[in-house]
Amino acid sequence: MAVTDEAIEKIKAMIVTGELGPGDRLPPEKELAERLGLSRNSMREAVKALEVIRVLDVRRGDGTYVTSLEPHLLLEAISFVVDMHDDDSLLELFAVRRMLEAQATGLAAGNASQDEARVLLEEIGAVDQETVSIDDLVAHDIRFHREVVRLAGNEYLSSLIDGLSSQTIRARVWRGLTEQGAVERTLSEHRAIAEAVAQHDSALATALATAHVAGIERWLRQATAA
Repeated sequence: MAVTDEAIEKIKAMIVTGELGPGDRLPPEKELAERLGLSRNSMREAVKALEVIRVLDVRRGDGTYVTSLEPHLLLEAISFVVDMHDDDSLLELFAVRRMLEAQATGLAAGNASQDEARVLLEEIGAVDQETVSIDDLVAHDIRFHREVVRLAGNEYLSSLIDGLSSQTIRARVWRGLTEQGAVERTLSEHRAIAEAVAQHDSALATALATAHVAGIERWLRQATAA
């Protein structure tokens, strides 16, 4: 193991074991390096690496602190990788989204209260399919899926799916503009998912979410091949 990697692992162990918690300040560099049996140079490199992935927050003139360790912070590195995708990999993003979101929807069906399920149905009911614009439809789509995933009760899963979903917005707009019946189909599929969640039918909710995202994949594959 490289010296810097060893330093990273030792700092991580301090966090995992609870010796350092969210918001805690690390001991001074010299003291920490001596305690862990590492050089100050390797300690400095480890801190830089952990700062990049938002585990540590280096405050110039103040010290180095453990961040809040909130899921959205820790998953920013993955979001950066996703941001760098090209159009050829968009289908792969949809495939990952389909797998994760389908399972999250199944969890939501098991967790959601009647009031929470009612919010989903009200979100759909607020959309007038005769007059809704494509921008408003996409905004509804984002709100609906984000709320469903939130009901899964897993912040890491929610943050990961949100990062993936944000990269598929352009394709959703494109579909809304070019595919006949996209508005009606989207609202109908959303309603079916919301009703399955309201009925606490996890298997059905998972299957419906899988088919919903797969339908966009299928359309995108045909559109890009044309």
